[in-house]
Amino acid sequence: MSHNVKPNRALFDLDLLRAIVVVADCGSFTTAAARLHSTQSTISQKVRRLEDMVGHRLLVRGNRDVLPTDAGQTLLGYARHMLALNDQMLEALAGAMVGFTVRLGVPEDFVGGSTTHALSAFSRLNPQVKLEVTSGLCRDLSQAYDNGELDLVLLKQRRNSREGVACWPERLQWIDSARLPAFELDPVPLVTFPPRGLYREDMITAIERSGRRWRISFTSSSLSGIQAAVADGMGISLLPPRAATTEHRVLGVEQGLDEVDSYEIVIVHRPTADPTVKDLAQVLKQLLAGGSL
Repeated sequence: MSHNVKPNRALFDLDLLRAIVVVADCGSFTTAAARLHSTQSTISQKVRRLEDMVGHRLLVRGNRDVLPTDAGQTLLGYARHMLALNDQMLEALAGAMVGFTVRLGVPEDFVGGSTTHALSAFSRLNPQVKLEVTSGLCRDLSQAYDNGELDLVLLKQRRNSREGVACWPERLQWIDSARLPAFELDPVPLVTFPPRGLYREDMITAIERSGRRWRISFTSSSLSGIQAAVADGMGISLLPPRAATTEHRVLGVEQGLDEVDSYEIVIVHRPTADPTVKDLAQVLKQLLAGGSL
């Protein structure tokens, strides 16, 4: 091969550089081809292309192994450095992706159990995503979504209040204390969320339809506060079945209480949402469809 060929100024192909580095490390075209999941002839062609580019022979066959020439040694030093820089760049870019955040809002009574397990699994499958979950009252979550503070929300609402990507009916039931029942008291004490809170107006309307006198005995913005107040005999309340505990007993038509079926659960995200947001919405949708939430 002539040594006075003018070197090609074209950019080096990292795939060609990787081929010659692996050949030099293995000392064999055959072994290098197996490691690179290629054929021996393809690897040989890549090395020849490099030799044509630099105008030097880069590898020679020894008694047993393929060895680099002086020019090959020089090229290998730079090739290893370029490949290392390429890997470092990819790692840095992958690390930068971790900065992508999905902000999810869920009602308090959905926290724990299947929901938490599903969110944890989603985070493990998507380590490049930072998942931020906010739990609270649906009216606050809805406002935060409207303010652009959340990317995805799971909401309980009156039917057809807000259009979502998926929705299901929200079943409700009346609960009383198992130890210290309050339903027979007159007026019947009610444990409720604050004004404009979920179920409050429906609870009052249903009690009035039953002909019972009533009073508000306990108001809380926290689901756990509602649950505890009912369990301790402060009054009755209207909650989803998943919010009832062993400290509660369920009331129904036998006690003259009507069913309340005017609510639904919706999943909401923007049409322009990132695909990752839509993937998480699909996870929640599967849980709801399967009755796991």
